[in-house]
Amino acid sequence: MSRPWPTRIDFSASRKILTVEFDDGQTGEISFEHLRTHSPSAEVQGHSPDQRKIVTGKENVGVTAANPVGRYAIQIVFDDGHDTGIFTWDYLRELAGLA
Repeated sequence: MSRPWPTRIDFSASRKILTVEFDDGQTGEISFEHLRTHSPSAEVQGHSPDQRKIVTGKENVGVTAANPVGRYAIQIVFDDGHDTGIFTWDYLRELAGLA
């Protein structure tokens, strides 16, 4: 069985929400704050579970860019300068509560 593939990715600056639709019919929304505080980067996640950092104060964070990474992910650039997280389609599904 193939993994669900995103068919639409929409960043709403006014709502500070990422909406992602998948080819299995599911749609999820993720706040920019949640994306930033759960970034898959080593800066946030560390290199092991006990190194994970709690990120706070990102209620008003914005997204300035989203760059494709191969065919499996996007790199999200936040307006606080954070840009090292690579968000796979599977991870976006998880963050949206669709996994």
